[in-house]
Amino acid sequence: MRRNSKLYKELKARFPENVVSLSDSVLMENSRDFGQLTGEPRMPLAVVFPTKVEQVQELMRLANEFQIPVISRGAGTGVSGAVHVIDDAIILNLSKMNRILEIRPQDEVAVVEPGVINHHLNLAVSEFGLMYAPDPASYKMSTIGGNIATNAGGLRCAKYGVTRESVLGLDVVLADGSLIHVGKNTFKGVAGYDLTALFTGSEGTLGVIVRAVLRLRYLPVDERDVALIFEDLEGAVEGVQRIAKARIQPAILELIDHATMKVLDGQYGTAHAERGGAMLLVRLDGYGAEKEEAALREVFRNGSVRLSARDDESATALIEMRRTSRGDTKDDAYRTGEDVAVPKSHMVEYVQRVQQAAMREQVQLRLISHAGDGNLHPTFFVDSSDGPNPLDRLHRAVQQSVRIAIEMGGTITGEHGVGLIKKDWLPWEQSDQVIELQHKIKGLLDPTNILNPGKAI
Repeated sequence: MRRNSKLYKELKARFPENVVSLSDSVLMENSRDFGQLTGEPRMPLAVVFPTKVEQVQELMRLANEFQIPVISRGAGTGVSGAVHVIDDAIILNLSKMNRILEIRPQDEVAVVEPGVINHHLNLAVSEFGLMYAPDPASYKMSTIGGNIATNAGGLRCAKYGVTRESVLGLDVVLADGSLIHVGKNTFKGVAGYDLTALFTGSEGTLGVIVRAVLRLRYLPVDERDVALIFEDLEGAVEGVQRIAKARIQPAILELIDHATMKVLDGQYGTAHAERGGAMLLVRLDGYGAEKEEAALREVFRNGSVRLSARDDESATALIEMRRTSRGDTKDDAYRTGEDVAVPKSHMVEYVQRVQQAAMREQVQLRLISHAGDGNLHPTFFVDSSDGPNPLDRLHRAVQQSVRIAIEMGGTITGEHGVGLIKKDWLPWEQSDQVIELQHKIKGLLDPTNILNPGKAI
C-alpha cells in the first residue's frame, strides 16, 4: 500500500489530471477483454490514457522505477485474455491516441496512431478508392493498435491475408521508455531482420506500438456475393476444396454449420436452416468478380447444392450476419469457443473428428470457419445440469479439438492469439527449444518483465 501511494503521487505529478484515472468504473472496464475469466476480475492500480508518444515513454520510465507491470490495450475486444489483469499492473489505454496522421493515396499507404478504429480508417481512405484490408469481426470497435498486437484476422483473410501482411513499419516504445522505428515506408524492403513482423502479434509483451505505417489495397470496383446451401457439413467443407480446385479466389469464404444457421435464424427472423444442413458464403471482388461468379456457379451447376440467385441481396445480408455473430451468447464456464487452423486439405477430416469428440463427451457443438484459409471456430457448450461432470466433459472436448488440429499439422490459434487462456497449450505445438528462444527474445527487449507479463509465451 505504501508503494502504491508513492506510485499514485508520481502519476499525479508526471501526468495531466485527465490522463490518469483511478475511478472504480474505469478500472473495472479496463480489467479484462472478452475472453473467459476464472473468478472475479482483478482491478488494475490505475488506467493511463496517453495522448502523445512522450506520455507513453514517461509511463514506461515510471513503471521501471517502481517495477510495476504495464498492460497496453485498445478497445479490449480480444477473446484470449491477453489484457486480463492478473496481478498489480497499470493499464496503458491507447484509445485516445487516435489520429490518422497521414494518407498517401499514390503510395497506397496510411500512417496512424494505435487508437484509430479499424472502421474509421476504412471510411477515411475509401474516398481515395482504397481500403485497409484486415477486417476482424470487431472492426467497428477494435483499434488498429490492438489488431496489430494480436495480428488480427477477419473475413477478408482468404484473399488479403492477416494484419501482418498490411503492416509496413512501426514506432515502438520499449520497456525502458526508449522509442524505436522498425520496418519501412515501402511495400518491399529486406534490410536487416524483420522486426516489424516480430512486434506484430506479440500481444504487448515486447513493446508498445505508438505509430503504424500501413499498406492499403484497392477498393473493389465490383463485388459478387453468393450463398451456397449444402445437405450436410461435410459437403460444405468439400465445397471449399471444389472452389480451390477450380482456382477461384474468393475475398471471403465462410462456412456455417446447421446449428449456427438456426441461431442466426432466431436472431434475424430468417429460415435458412430449413433449406439445408450447412452453408458457404462467398464474396468475389475486383474486375474479375463477374467471371469468377460464373465459374463458381458452373462448379456447382449439377448436384444438390442450392445457390442464391444472381444479385440476391440476402447473400450480402448473410455475410454481415456472419461477420457479427458466431452464436447466441458470449463464452462462459459452460460455453467455450476456439480458433484452430489446419491445412485446408485436412478440413473434412478435422470436422468429422471434432464431431466425434463432441459426441463422445456428450457436449453440443457449433462450427463456423474462415474456410478460405483453414481457420475453424468450433464452439462447445453444455447445460450445467446435463449429465455428470459437465465442465470436465466440456474441457476434454475442447482440448481434443485442439490436439486434433495439431496432429494434422495445424495450430492452436489461427487469429485470436495465445494471450492467457491458451498459454498452457503452446508446448503442444512448439518445442521447448523454440519456447526458450522466445523467452530469450522477451528477456532482451524486456529484461525486468514489466510488459504484459504472463501472456503469449
